[in-house]
Amino acid sequence: MNHFQLIKSFCLTLLILGFFSSCSKEELENDVQLTNVSVKLKTITGELKKVYIDIEDVQLKVKQEENTPGTWLSLEAINNGIHNTSDLNNENALLLVSNFSVEAGYIYGMRLVLGENNFMDISNVLHSLDVSDLGNSNPTNTVSTQLQHNKSYVFTIELNKDQSISYDESSSMMVFNPKIQTEIRQFQY
Repeated sequence: MNHFQLIKSFCLTLLILGFFSSCSKEELENDVQLTNVSVKLKTITGELKKVYIDIEDVQLKVKQEENTPGTWLSLEAINNGIHNTSDLNNENALLLVSNFSVEAGYIYGMRLVLGENNFMDISNVLHSLDVSDLGNSNPTNTVSTQLQHNKSYVFTIELNKDQSISYDESSSMMVFNPKIQTEIRQFQY
């Protein structure tokens, strides 16, 4: 009789464990393979020293067609706001996104979403940098790569300040037309 009680307890335990650990058909169909993405920003130093940019977000282009809903995926930048680009170099890159989980798949581009408070300091006088007229408030770089699941990717965006800023005589404005390139490093996790 004691042996029967032990088998009954064992079967009941297995049944309870099976109930709590089983997956429904919907859960199995929604099993998305994820990868982690981190993004850093650094600048290529040059003649221009005190350039401040207003970063609002970083986005990945996950669909090829621009007019398709959900083409751009926000990576929810953690260090948004105004940053002095002179401080962003190889030793001190700005971490914009840290291990953000995205669905593994093909990506077509990456862009910085800039705010309206971009300026530069010339002889202790702040000059506004216009980004709206050129439509470059969201500088985009073609990245074209396959993100694989169970990998971790670090994107380093390099901003060339000297090539990005010019003077538009017709509007008497300093224009910020960001010239960026992106380096991608992949890690196994």
